[in-house]
Amino acid sequence: MKILEKIQQALTEDRLLAYGQDGADLQLVLARYLWNLAICESLYTPLQLAEVSLRNSINLNLTEQFGKRDWYEDIYLLTSWQNDQLTLAKQKMKKNGKSITTGEIIAELSLGFWTGFFNKVHVRSGLGHSLAAHVFPYAPRREKDLRKIDYRWKRIRDLRNRVFHHERIIHWKDLDLQYEAIIEVIGWISPEMHLMSERLGRFKSIRSQGLGPWVEIVRQISENHIRNDLSS
Repeated sequence: MKILEKIQQALTEDRLLAYGQDGADLQLVLARYLWNLAICESLYTPLQLAEVSLRNSINLNLTEQFGKRDWYEDIYLLTSWQNDQLTLAKQKMKKNGKSITTGEIIAELSLGFWTGFFNKVHVRSGLGHSLAAHVFPYAPRREKDLRKIDYRWKRIRDLRNRVFHHERIIHWKDLDLQYEAIIEVIGWISPEMHLMSERLGRFKSIRSQGLGPWVEIVRQISENHIRNDLSS
C-alpha cells in the first residue's frame, strides 16, 4: 500500500470524503485536509480569546451588579437551560475531583451559557440590555442591539464548534469576514485583548497562501517515500 493510501486509511475515508466530492485525486484531497487543519489551528487562538473575554466581562459585571461572586446561584436570574448547564458543570467538576469554587465554575461553563444572556428571555428581563451596554463598552451604539449581538455570537459558536472538531471550513465563502468579526468583537470588550489577538493571529497568512504549500507537502511526502522504497 502506498504511503498516501496508508494516510487515508489512518484518517479514514469518511473523514476525507468532504474534501474530494469533486472527484479530486488523493494527493489533492489530503492537501485540502491539511490546509483545513492549519486554518482551524490558526482560528483557535482568536476564538479562545473571544470566549474568555466574553465570560470574564459578563462575570465581572454581574458580580458588581448583584454584589456577590456567586451571582449564578440565584436561580431566578438564569433561564432554565442556563440553570441546567450550571448543574451539569458542577456535576462534571465533582466527577473530576475539582473544588466547586467560583473561579472553577466560571471557567467550566460553556460558551452557550454566556451567549445565552443575549437571548429573548433576557431581553424581556432587561438584563440583556444592561449587559450589552457594559460588556461591550467599546462597541458602536448601533452594534449593541441584542439581536445583532445574539446573531454574531451564534455564528462564532458555530465556527468554534466546527474548528474544535476539525470539521471542513475552507469552503466557507465568508470565512475571512467571520475572522474579522471575531477580532472586532474582542475589541468591543477589550482593546488590549484585541491588540494581542491581532499580534498572535496567523489566520490571514495561512489563508492567503492558499492550497499550494499543502499540495507541495503532500507531494514531497509521497516522493520521499517512493525514493526510500527504491533505495531499500
